[in-house]
Amino acid sequence: MQLGVVGLGRMGGNIVRRLVRGGHQCVVFDRNASAIAALAGHDVIGARDIGELCQRLDSPRAVWVMLPAGEATEAAVHALGAVLQPGDCVIDGGNAFYKDDIRRAAALKAKGIDYIDCGTSGGVWGLERGYSLMIGGAKEAVERLDAIFSALAPGKGDSAATPGRQGRDPRVERGYMHCGPSGAGRFVKMVHNGIEYGLMQAYAEGFNILRGAAADHLPKEQRFQLDVADIAEVWRRGSVIASWLLDLTAMALAEDPGLAHYAGVVEDSGEGRWTVNAAVEEAVPAEVLSAALYARFRSREQADFADKILSAMRNKFGGHLEQAGAP
Repeated sequence: MQLGVVGLGRMGGNIVRRLVRGGHQCVVFDRNASAIAALAGHDVIGARDIGELCQRLDSPRAVWVMLPAGEATEAAVHALGAVLQPGDCVIDGGNAFYKDDIRRAAALKAKGIDYIDCGTSGGVWGLERGYSLMIGGAKEAVERLDAIFSALAPGKGDSAATPGRQGRDPRVERGYMHCGPSGAGRFVKMVHNGIEYGLMQAYAEGFNILRGAAADHLPKEQRFQLDVADIAEVWRRGSVIASWLLDLTAMALAEDPGLAHYAGVVEDSGEGRWTVNAAVEEAVPAEVLSAALYARFRSREQADFADKILSAMRNKFGGHLEQAGAP
């Protein structure tokens, strides 16, 4: 199948690579010409702009946008809406706000163009592991592009089947899901990232307590010199709190138990705030997710070892670097 891709950053480039591995052809555009050159090959065709990208695609055309939320995504979707034709489709795979997806879908529908919001989780590891996809949009459009979603998803892998799932959508067990109409996929991904904040904060605080067990102010018999790197490793193996986030934490601590390369200034990319706002709108309590978000705000004023753990996790799964000028 053929797909246009706009935005070839950390995830966009690897999405193209994974699709090509799966036998698909991509026509790509990025403002950075070197990003196009790094991918160009037999099944990857570079374009000089969005207009040329659309010209090189066969009808009905589908274009995946992988850009930061906000102005960049808005401009790309607007440009695509001006050149695509009825029956074509725009897929936004970035971390946009779900209410923006609802608005964009309505605007493009008036032109006969489908719009799919595709929450995409997998970070810099997605090329090898695959991407967990949470998809919103019209059923017909989603099913028409099933081959694309299937190629990007992780597949069943070695995960054991969940008891009692007989008769349910088999795509879910392969790592992708049609969540509902426009905005639904992004809403699910937004909450996913809000939960991620809470899980990361729990690990960070736990390792901070372990490290603090050696504090001088504690009674001598209650002081422990604990190897946090080895604790992370043993918890990975059979523990009830084992997870991929813990795997990445163990990796970072094995490289440097003190995490000296991290300042602990932890940014948030929007989804945590949007999740908390959704909880407020729904009048649903979200104490842990709210506290995790506020902890990131606090880290920018006074960071500790817990914040270094958070920063290390963000770097390991998403390639997120601390902002320049961090203390």
